[in-house]
Amino acid sequence: EFHGSSSGVGEQSELFGEITSEHGGSGFEWVRETEARNRLWRARHDAYWAVRASFPGMDAISTDVCVPISRLAECVCETQADLEQLGLSGPIVGHVGDGNFHTLICFDSSDSVVVKKVEEACDRLARRALTMEGTCTGEHGIGQGKKKFMQAEHGPGWQLMRTIKNAIDPQDIMNPGKVIADRAID
Repeated sequence: EFHGSSSGVGEQSELFGEITSEHGGSGFEWVRETEARNRLWRARHDAYWAVRASFPGMDAISTDVCVPISRLAECVCETQADLEQLGLSGPIVGHVGDGNFHTLICFDSSDSVVVKKVEEACDRLARRALTMEGTCTGEHGIGQGKKKFMQAEHGPGWQLMRTIKNAIDPQDIMNPGKVIADRAID
């Protein structure tokens, strides 16, 4: 989405289209009408199913991070290099306007070696985002796989979160074992 005056949005969109073409992108489309915007958003939401259909019979894990815009290209390129080095397939879809991107890694979950590579890729991505002063989770929340990074992301605030959680839920009955991990990874 581009925001501003009608002429400003037009200029931004044209410039973005030119940059896209210069870097090998194609099919850039921008629209103003609500119905047409909804169609484009629908395509974004259907990306998950398109990727899954491209890898029939494989499992998939979706992960996301968010980094400052100034580090986005670097983070995406390093993530692509990681996936290639590990021999994994993981298309990337992003919200380039806010630094958030998703990787959907498709893999054979019955192969323990591949599963370890997927875990490694996800952990590297989370650490990379933190190193780049971003967050290890873009918009989908912490989840089971990322709670181990909360102390690294929040520093001393993480212990405060644990203290508050223990104070209001001493028996750990509200969302037990989630968010506040038993141990953190530095």
